Amino acid sequence: MNPLHPKKLLLSKWTALAPVNKEKHFLVTRVVEPEAPGGPVEWVDIDAVHSRQTRRIAWQTLRDETMWRQGWL
Repeated sequence: MNPLHPKKLLLSKWTALAPVNKEKHFLVTRVVEPEAPGGPVEWVDIDAVHSRQTRRIAWQTLRDETMWRQGWL
């Protein structure tokens, strides 16, 4: 997998390998800035394309190739 940087995740597309409730394709809609200035980014908000529901996940989980693939497959 290509190296990921949290600041480059905004508007990136992802496919869940184990869809739940027909939610397979996701778009990163927000990179949550840390409370402490200069701190590391830990969270992103992803929207399901099918249902428009938003979830907040740790951005590092997107690196797990058993759960996520970059792009819409």
